[in-house]
Amino acid sequence: MAESSGQKDGKSSEGGGIPAAPPESEEESPPAGAPAWMATFSDMMTLLLCLFVLLFAMSSTQEESFKELVQSLRSALGVQQVPEAGTREGLVMHNIPTEKTATEAVDEAGGMVQKELNEIVSDVRELVMFNQLGGMVKVEQNEMGAVITISDVVLFPPGDSRMTEDGLKIIRKIAIVLAQFQYHIQIAGHTDNTPISSACYPSNWELSASRACEVVRYLTQNGLDPTMLSAVGYGEFRPIDTNDTPEGRAQNRRVEIVYLREHIASAVSATTAEKVVPENPAPEKQEQTP
Repeated sequence: MAESSGQKDGKSSEGGGIPAAPPESEEESPPAGAPAWMATFSDMMTLLLCLFVLLFAMSSTQEESFKELVQSLRSALGVQQVPEAGTREGLVMHNIPTEKTATEAVDEAGGMVQKELNEIVSDVRELVMFNQLGGMVKVEQNEMGAVITISDVVLFPPGDSRMTEDGLKIIRKIAIVLAQFQYHIQIAGHTDNTPISSACYPSNWELSASRACEVVRYLTQNGLDPTMLSAVGYGEFRPIDTNDTPEGRAQNRRVEIVYLREHIASAVSATTAEKVVPENPAPEKQEQTP
């Protein structure tokens, strides 16, 4: 009976009992280096850094919008309550035009001068095209300004300053265009180097100056303001071509109607100067009555 019970107990412990726990093993050491999730995290942070660097590089400061915002705040809160960047709050802002304001004024004046010169050249070119004056009248823009060149072949007989009938027709048409622009005009006479000596014109100086004065006189007769005109004679000393060939001498014999860039700039700057105001206008002081 004892054996049978022992066998029974042995069978039950071997077959249906709770299995014995495996022997305890030594703890495994963690792998060397950073955890695996750090690699993915580092990649994500690098991509985010690149993203923000690109966004910053593509962004641009809207300076004009910032100025408008500052001016609006000044109007609403007062000048002293909106200090300029780089200044301490509470400092007195004096009414002094900044260098940037003056530079902007110069740029604006230069743009207006260039616009006026472009319009003069464009209008004269239309006149030349519609009246088929190519080869007789040309216009160009250079460092001097807008220069309208008329060949003396169509304006004057050789060695004379009395204008021809064809020359008078051309001057009348040009005067219509010139009257649209209220700027000073310089009329310059030029000759070639062929010597001249007569009772009226002892030299090319007198001939070139007389031709310039003749053009001025007819421009005034066609409605231009005499106070906006001047005549000058350069004789043979400002050639645009060689005087060694008949063709070159024909190019040098000319009358130029010049809108000088400096004269237009003076007229424009007078208008622009009225618009230049300090960026930080000081509030007007109010008189206090006792």
